[in-house]
Amino acid sequence: MWKDTKVLVTGGASFIGSHLVEFLVRQGAAVRVADNLSSGKRSNLSAVIDDIELLEGNLKELSFAAKASAGCQIVFHLAADHGGRGYIASHPANCVTNMALDNIVFEAAHQNGVERITFASSACVYPADIQEKKVLLKEDMVSFDKPGGAFSDEAYGWAKLMGELSLKAYQKQHGLKTSSVRIFTAYGPRENESHAVIALIAKALIRQTPFEIWGNGEQTRNFTYVDDIVRALVLACEHITDGRAVNAGIQEFISLNRVASAIFDLMNWKPEAISHLGGEPVGVLHRAADASYARAVTGWMPAFSFEQGLKATVDWYVQNHDPDIIKRRLSQMLKAR
Repeated sequence: MWKDTKVLVTGGASFIGSHLVEFLVRQGAAVRVADNLSSGKRSNLSAVIDDIELLEGNLKELSFAAKASAGCQIVFHLAADHGGRGYIASHPANCVTNMALDNIVFEAAHQNGVERITFASSACVYPADIQEKKVLLKEDMVSFDKPGGAFSDEAYGWAKLMGELSLKAYQKQHGLKTSSVRIFTAYGPRENESHAVIALIAKALIRQTPFEIWGNGEQTRNFTYVDDIVRALVLACEHITDGRAVNAGIQEFISLNRVASAIFDLMNWKPEAISHLGGEPVGVLHRAADASYARAVTGWMPAFSFEQGLKATVDWYVQNHDPDIIKRRLSQMLKAR
C-alpha cells in the first residue's frame, strides 16, 4: 500500500511524528512533512532528511495547509499545540486552538482530493470521572449520540474530541476515508521532559535528591512505546475508513513510583530520599486502554513491554543529554512544550 504513495505527515518533526515518518520512508512512501517547528525539531528527522520533503509553516493558515496536502493521497494529522500534563493544565487557551487547526487541515485535504486521513487523537477524550478507579477504557465509553456521552479531560481533551467529530463529519458528507487513533501516554526516544517518563529519567540523570515525583506517585498510566503507537496509526489508516476511533495503549496500569524504581535500577543509582509533591498537576488518577477493539478491527497488538521500551528510552536519553545542561534548565522544561 505504501510504496510510492504520497503521504503528508503534519507535525512530522515531532516526537511521534518523526518516528512515523521514518517508518513510512522504510515502506517506500513519498513523504512530505509540514511542521512549524514550535516543538518539533529538524534534528528528529536527521536519519531521513534527504528522503523527504520538509515544509515549514503554520497549518492554521489555509494557504499553507493547502500547499502541504497538495498532491497527497494520505494525510496523517499529528500537528497540535500540546505538551505533558504540566503544559496542558497551564495552557488551555493554546490547546483549544487545535480545533481551528484540525478543521483547516481537514478542509484543505478535502479540497485537494486527499483519499484518506488518519487523526492522532488522545486518551484525554475519555470522561475524567470514570478514571478515578482502575477501569480499562473502551472506545464506546465516549459517545456523540447519547446525552451526557462526553466529559473529556481538560481543554486539550475536548479539542481532541472535537477533532474526532469533525473528521467523522468529513467522512459522512464528503466520503473521505478517515480514522482516529486515541493515543495513550506514549513515550520513547525524542520525547521531551514535559512528559512523565522523560522527566523522571532526566531527574535521575542529574542525580536529583530528594528525587521529586508529582503527586503521591500512585497515579497510573499505561505507558506505551512509540514504535507501537506508530504501528497503530498505520494499521488504522490501512483498515478503517468510516471515521471510527480506536485505542492505542497497553492494558496495564503502571504507577509513577514503579516507573521511578525501574529507572533507578536501569541507571544503577538510587536517591537518598524521594519527595512526593502536592500541588502539581497530575491529571486523572488511573488510565489504561482496553485494546481488544483495536485488535479486532486492525490487528494491532503492542510488541514492546514496558521494561523493553523503558530500557531503550533510558539508553537514548543518557547517550544524548548533558547532565549539566539538564540541571540548569529542568525546572522550565517540565512545563514547556
